[in-house]
Amino acid sequence: MTSIYRPRPIFPTALQELRLRDDAGRPMRPFLDEEGGEPLRCCLRPSVVGDRMALVSYAPLRRWAAERGIDAGAYDEQGPVFIHAEECGGPAQDTGHPWARPGALRAFRRYDGRGRIIGGRLVDVPEDAAAAFDRAFAEAFADPEAAQVHVRAVEYGCYLFRVDRP
Repeated sequence: MTSIYRPRPIFPTALQELRLRDDAGRPMRPFLDEEGGEPLRCCLRPSVVGDRMALVSYAPLRRWAAERGIDAGAYDEQGPVFIHAEECGGPAQDTGHPWARPGALRAFRRYDGRGRIIGGRLVDVPEDAAAAFDRAFAEAFADPEAAQVHVRAVEYGCYLFRVDRP
């Protein structure tokens, strides 16, 4: 099943900036992954042992709002994300729904064109994870005000990826 909802990684220009200074103003501190399995937001895949990566602070609405000349205000939150320390080529052509793991809890936050939260939904991911993600996105975009949806891991509150209105 191919979905019309495409996950968006952190864009290459933002990654270049984050590799110099993250959104909290700190320099990147690369390290080698010793365990694997961390969610990389640059290529939307889990890390593997030996990946050179970094944990950086990222504000997912900041650049999107700036491109549109709007102020995301208090919604310009930032949090930790894993990225490759060097350019990695981004995600594969069709990543499906990254981190749609049965049994996981995912928050789907809807944002309007001004970057304001206009609702959300908690999804306890079932066995048919892809269908559950598609239903959650369809529900979110049924709201004509919804411009984008951020998917977050409930366990840590981490930003995983964004989907824009198809």
